[in-house]
Amino acid sequence: MTPEELTGRARTHLKPAALAGAPMLAAAPMPAAAPMLHAHVVRPFENLQRAALAAGIELEALSTFRDFERQLAIWNAKWNGATPLLDAAGQRLDTEHLAAAERIDAILMWSALPGASRHHWGSDLDVIDRRALSPGSRVALTRAEFAADGPFARLDQWLEQHAGRFGFFRPFRGVRSGVQPEPWHLSFAPVAEPARLALSVEVLREALARAPLGGGEHVRARLPELHARYVACIDWP
Repeated sequence: MTPEELTGRARTHLKPAALAGAPMLAAAPMPAAAPMLHAHVVRPFENLQRAALAAGIELEALSTFRDFERQLAIWNAKWNGATPLLDAAGQRLDTEHLAAAERIDAILMWSALPGASRHHWGSDLDVIDRRALSPGSRVALTRAEFAADGPFARLDQWLEQHAGRFGFFRPFRGVRSGVQPEPWHLSFAPVAEPARLALSVEVLREALARAPLGGGEHVRARLPELHARYVACIDWP
């Protein structure tokens, strides 16, 4: 991928994906545009969906490609206080007295830097089992939903057993990565791993150079450290 594709500033690597269902995220509705995936991910994900359906699971992607501007808006809303910041347990933080470094780390616990989101690559998706939802249910994408008593417990177990056969894995398990566990986040390794290795500090620095990023000067001063912890380091199968 080109630096622009790696950082969400181009769409030349993408293909529209015919993913069933309507957006139902409780906190952040998806854009109205057709969902997009990397051209080499569409077919593998369709194969994963078919296998899941045979097991009684209606696998649906709620979030696919996300561009730089969308990730920038997510970041700035959290930096400016328009969106709450959460601690590692998912509880709301009192941000009034947080130093810049603490605010940055709190955002990165749950959201990527613009230019550094794996969703930029079109290789990563946030998934649910639509069949497991009761009528009118809204999805929050929380760990509780994937816990043993949650609606997506069966999906969690099925992905653990079968996702790897189709090239997918879950990069955020809370073991090595600085990002909190995201059992809903799937990544297609044959596309995502080359992208992760290609997204260097220099590529990310160039993408952020002129962006109106909240806390930008603090982020840029720490960029090698943040890249090492939140971009380069993932939970590999």
